Amino acid sequence: MNLDSTRAEARMGFAQWCSLVALLAAATICWQLRELLIQLFAAVVLCVALSSLVSGIEQSLKIKRWQALFMALGLIILLVTLLVSQLVPPFIEQFKELLDQLPKAAAYLTGLGDNYFIRMGQKTNLNLGGGVKPILGFVGNIGAAALQSLFVLAVTVMLAAQPKSYYQVAVSLAPSFYRKKFALVLDRCGLALKSWMFGVLLSSICVGLLAFFGLSLLGVKLTIANGILAGLLNVIPNVGPTIGTIFPMAVAVLESPWKAAAVLALYIIIQNLESYVITPSVMHHQLRLLPGLTLAAQVGFTLIFGPLGLILALPMAVCFQVLIRDLLINDLLDGWKRPLGA
Repeated sequence: MNLDSTRAEARMGFAQWCSLVALLAAATICWQLRELLIQLFAAVVLCVALSSLVSGIEQSLKIKRWQALFMALGLIILLVTLLVSQLVPPFIEQFKELLDQLPKAAAYLTGLGDNYFIRMGQKTNLNLGGGVKPILGFVGNIGAAALQSLFVLAVTVMLAAQPKSYYQVAVSLAPSFYRKKFALVLDRCGLALKSWMFGVLLSSICVGLLAFFGLSLLGVKLTIANGILAGLLNVIPNVGPTIGTIFPMAVAVLESPWKAAAVLALYIIIQNLESYVITPSVMHHQLRLLPGLTLAAQVGFTLIFGPLGLILALPMAVCFQVLIRDLLINDLLDGWKRPLGA
């Protein structure tokens, strides 16, 4: 009996070590493939939004899934085309006007740069070898970003075409005894993502309306375009609102410097309202997402995944909140009993 129990303990120890090695190997593989994983998660987020639209069209018109998908894609392409046609030409025209009316500012900045390089003891002559490499690197980054975007969009359409099939594949990856619970967790993640999208939509609409009315009171041109741009960029945490301030200030400075300062003050007020009033109220009501968790998610996911991690920080935090609550706390920690005699 002692020999049999020793062998059984040895087999259990070996199995535990194999499980630990497999877990470490899986973690290493996931770390190496983190760029692919974040792109797949972006596709899932877009698929949730697209599937909601497709399902609504499918149920309203009583048509097949693929027909509803084509109608949804056509509607999105039409809206994007109209938006670009309304926004891009005025932007280009205003920036051309800005460049035409500010030659002194450009010359002043050039003079500052020349003085800086002279003080540093460097030549200001054009270095062809040093100038081409950054340009080539920039073009390469744009090409890589375009390929990644095409990949994400392609996966999004594939997922939206057959969501149930991919859902069943994801559930089948879990152990057989845990598939029912894992399916429930996936459903809760999907509901949380939909709630997050609704919250972002409400927040973006509020920001866009505030920007529109504020710029209208200040008499700045292109109020509709700037309001739409502010609402769209509000999706990107922290960075988006900052970028959205650049163009209305550039338009306002064409008229007078004080108006540009007023636009900056207006956007600072809007950003503070969005950060401390609108978004916390909406997100807490929709998801009960803690502000500290939101900030930690933005910093952590940006360090791990880069710029795309910053954009997807909130939806990832939403999903991690569901996973931690349902898998870690409910299934593991709540069932952890104190050892006898402790």
